[in-house]
This record gives sequence, C-alpha cells and structure tokens, in this order.
Amino acid sequence: MANAKKATSAPKTNPEAKATAVRKTATKAAKPSAKAAATKAAVAAPAKKAPGVKALKPGGLEKKYLKQGAVCKVTFVLPEAAAPDAGSVCILGEFNNWSADANQLVRREEGDFAITLELEAGRAYRFRYVIDGWKFENDWFADRYEPNPYGGEDSVVDV
Repeated sequence: MANAKKATSAPKTNPEAKATAVRKTATKAAKPSAKAAATKAAVAAPAKKAPGVKALKPGGLEKKYLKQGAVCKVTFVLPEAAAPDAGSVCILGEFNNWSADANQLVRREEGDFAITLELEAGRAYRFRYVIDGWKFENDWFADRYEPNPYGGEDSVVDV
C-alpha cells in the first residue's frame, strides 16, 4: 500500500527552482514597459535647457509695495531675446508722460534689460519699450494689454 501512494503522488519539485520562477514572474510584473518608464523619467526629470538659452522668469514684472505710503517699486525686465542686438532700451508710459528718453533701462550681465521705478499704488499704467529709439516692444509679462489709438496695443501694469 505504501508503494501505491508513491506512484500516485505528484513528482517533487526543486524548492530553489520554484523560488527562482516566482521571483522572475514578480520582476516581470513589477517592471514597467519601456514606454511607461521613459514617460515617467521625462516627467520626473527636470527639463534640460539648450545651450545658451536662459529660462524666463514666470513674471517679468516684479512688484514690491513699500510700507511708507501708497508706493510700489516695480522692476520692468525686457528679456534679451526681445532685443538681442539692442544698443539702448527705454521705457515710456503714463508714469513718465510718454517720454522716450526719460527712463533708460540697464543691460544686466545675463543680457536682459531692467529698470526699477517707484509708482503710485492703486492704479494701472500703460507703457511700452522703445529699442534703439525706433522699435516699439510690449512687455512679455504685462498684467494685460489694451488697444492704443495707433492700431497697436500697450502693455499695462496694475499696482
């Protein structure tokens, strides 16, 4: 009778081979597809910048409200890409009676042009940049744009 049980029982398997098979199956299930892995890596990794390209700030207008009174220091920044070969950039607007030479921007080390002006808070100001005395450019990060009487648009900063 003991012989009959041996004949009907299932053949014994190697426990080490069975564990290896389980690990392989688990590894295959845990590994994402190549496409999914590439997508995950692209989303998780920070974007690489092309050589010579600088990331623009999320806002080109920096506003700092002063405690003493209703004054706001506004830094206007014109990116280098807007005027790569410019010799001079000025800002003109309602805050300087549209004078094309009253407020000249300074070129920063990274090539952008910038100026900080103190403006009365609680209102909006229209403005534009003039490059080399003849080319007009709007601010890429203006709070909004409004049509002007010359068929174009003016940049607007709200302070």
